[in-house]
Amino acid sequence: MKKKIFSGVQPTGNLHLGNYLGAIKNFVALQNEKDNECVYCVVDLHAITVKQDPKVLKDNIRETTAAFLASGLDYRKSIIFNQSLVPAHSEGSWILGCIARMGWLNRMTQFKEKAGKDKEKVSVGLYIYPILMAADILLYDSTHVPVGEDQKQHLELTRDIAQKFNNDFKTDIFPIPEPLILGEATRVMSLRDGLKKMSKSDPSDYSRIMLSDSEDEIVKKIKKAKTDPLPLPDNLDDAKNRPEAINLLTIYAALSDQEIGTVISEYGGKEFSQFKNDLGELASAKLSPISVEMNKLMKDENYLDSVIIKGKERAINVADPVLNKIYEIIGLFRG
Repeated sequence: MKKKIFSGVQPTGNLHLGNYLGAIKNFVALQNEKDNECVYCVVDLHAITVKQDPKVLKDNIRETTAAFLASGLDYRKSIIFNQSLVPAHSEGSWILGCIARMGWLNRMTQFKEKAGKDKEKVSVGLYIYPILMAADILLYDSTHVPVGEDQKQHLELTRDIAQKFNNDFKTDIFPIPEPLILGEATRVMSLRDGLKKMSKSDPSDYSRIMLSDSEDEIVKKIKKAKTDPLPLPDNLDDAKNRPEAINLLTIYAALSDQEIGTVISEYGGKEFSQFKNDLGELASAKLSPISVEMNKLMKDENYLDSVIIKGKERAINVADPVLNKIYEIIGLFRG
């Protein structure tokens, strides 16, 4: 059965291993599956829910596009575009916001985590952005959405909105999208603390591997990764109780396209020094070509902009007819 895939990445800059293994690597795999129709979006409207430097934001949009291309996404096979260039996303978000319910949004745990104790001071956009995410997905008749653990709740909201719209207006305009949880590394943790998610905001550069890192930097960061004093675990249950061990094993499994159990069978009982050498070689072999290609693409802004514009036109051709139908269903005019 043909799958219509939608996903996006925020252009917040400094893309790292977690972004690659949790999202971009899976995008490429889905693109290369026969009959899949894939739409991949640089979700810049989501990025402005927090304050951004305008010049840096524009650079980050290009960097995210470059990371897509350098990792193997092909703008001829997939629609690759910049969210804010397609007005249907903002228009659709308002309409779906009138369908969604406050109680649904109040349950969103990610907002509570990001807002912390100052939720009265954060932007309204941060509160309602799951509705924009729903519009992103539903405007492309998406049947499947690759998501990480932290976005599963938002996809459930999208499904609720789609079902309510269909029921309220007695239509079947929206497919109910299914989550795709892909790969071993659905959540990549810090190299300095196996209990914290890998993040560009961590003060230690050694907590993360950046997609722009050189071979030497990748190897050095793996060698300096925090571990416990015991040999590598020889079974999955033991590994799950050792945060740094399970994180490195998971990264190895994801980069080598193996199940984590297979990696544990190979390395269980061995010393971390040997494993880190092998992981460093694997990571540098997989990631340094992406770094080289990204740096090359970032020097050619005209080319990146041309990819973005071509993607915009293709995205509009898909999203606008869906939005026209939505307007007609709810009784609005759209010129």
